[in-house]
Amino acid sequence: MIDNKYTNDKEAFISLVDKYNALRNEIAKVIVGQDDVVRDLLISIFSNGHSLLVGVPGLAKTLMVNTLAQTLGLNFKRIQFTPDLMPSDIIGTEILDENKKFNFIQGPVFSNIVLADEINRTPPKTQAALLEAMQERTVTVAGKEYTLDKPFFVLATQNPIEQEGTYPLPEAQLDRFMFNLILDYPAFQEELDIVKGTTGAVSNKVNNIISGEEILYFQQLIRKLPVVDNVYEYAVKLVNLTRPNRDMAHELTNKYLLWGAINTKTRHINRLYFPITALKIISIAILRHAQYRLFLQINFAF
Repeated sequence: MIDNKYTNDKEAFISLVDKYNALRNEIAKVIVGQDDVVRDLLISIFSNGHSLLVGVPGLAKTLMVNTLAQTLGLNFKRIQFTPDLMPSDIIGTEILDENKKFNFIQGPVFSNIVLADEINRTPPKTQAALLEAMQERTVTVAGKEYTLDKPFFVLATQNPIEQEGTYPLPEAQLDRFMFNLILDYPAFQEELDIVKGTTGAVSNKVNNIISGEEILYFQQLIRKLPVVDNVYEYAVKLVNLTRPNRDMAHELTNKYLLWGAINTKTRHINRLYFPITALKIISIAILRHAQYRLFLQINFAF
């Protein structure tokens, strides 16, 4: 049992920091650069959240998720989202066996880490198949509820430059993601290192750093961190600033936004248990959905 591994919480927190640093170093064997994205991915894992990775093709979004899964030592399934993908292709389906009884065949969502590759290429009906799994960690088929294994994470990728044949994620599903992470082009030296690493004969092997049981333990450990009231107040105030026609709304919010961040975003921010200086950095990726709504409203206005 993990509970008996540490004599006190201080020792457990030291181990958490060591595991976090080891994970970053292990991922860096394969992924060059993208330090902020890797940091936020690991934060979402330890905070029991999902992440949406947005970037143009060729920025190693899929490779990043694959590498992360190897370091975590968890069951990993990849779903390539296409226009003809059906909900049953994700959650599973019931089949009639030789005894004329229905048996449920589990879909790829029954895994610890699910990579939803190019999630915006499938219609909303299929995208919605992930909603219950992401929120409740359960799947309901033919009136029967199935519980997913823990830990459970959905890490989705999205290509922002192609609009034909794509289906924008509905707001309800966007808000299921704790982070909306933007991957940018690597710097010159980073790209040089990538070229050298991918054209040579040496391949870096990624080792398993942490177990699923440890992740669950650390998720509960993080919740024990004391949080002062001004941090809670800052998170709630920050979210309220994005809501138009409210007492605390910012003037730009009233001018350009139709809707602001929902209560889920406040819980995502509070879940991190960081000082305010860190919340200012992390909140950008959490509230990016509201920024997207702002972008749409500005473009609609013009």
